[in-house]
Amino acid sequence: MTEVRDLTPADAARLTALYRDYEWWADRSVEDVRTALAETEVAVGVETDGDLVAAARVLTDYTYYATVYDVIVAADRRGEGLGETLLDAVVDHPDLQSVVGLSLLCRQGLVPFYESVGFELMEPRLDVPEGGTEELVRMTLELAE
Repeated sequence: MTEVRDLTPADAARLTALYRDYEWWADRSVEDVRTALAETEVAVGVETDGDLVAAARVLTDYTYYATVYDVIVAADRRGEGLGETLLDAVVDHPDLQSVVGLSLLCRQGLVPFYESVGFELMEPRLDVPEGGTEELVRMTLELAE
C-alpha cells in the first residue's frame, strides 16, 4: 500500500538511507538530515509497505517563492510512478496553496519527467523594469566544505 505523508526530523535515518542510493548525497549524515528536516517548511515522503521510497523538500516564504529540493525516488523503484505521486503531493500540499508557483533545479536528463508532471522550462531571458530583457544567471557561493 502506498502512503504519502509529511516527513519530520524523526524520519532522518530513513531519509538518509534513501539518499545513500545516489552518490552525490551519500555523504549526508543522519544528524544533518535531521537538522535539515527540522528547518524545512514542507517535506513530503512516499511510503510503500512501510518503506520510504520517495521524498522531496520545499523551502518557501508561503507567498512568492517555493523551491523544491532533494527530489529522490529509490533507485530500485524508479519507473513505477512514485515520482509523479510525490510531486502531485508537493503541488497539492495545503501549506503551499497560497504560493504563486514552484521552482526547482534539475539535471538536463530529468527535464522530460518534470515536464510530464507540469513543470515548464523557465525562459532564461526576462523583462526588466528599466525596459528590454536580460538573461538570468545562476550564481552560487560555497560557505562550508
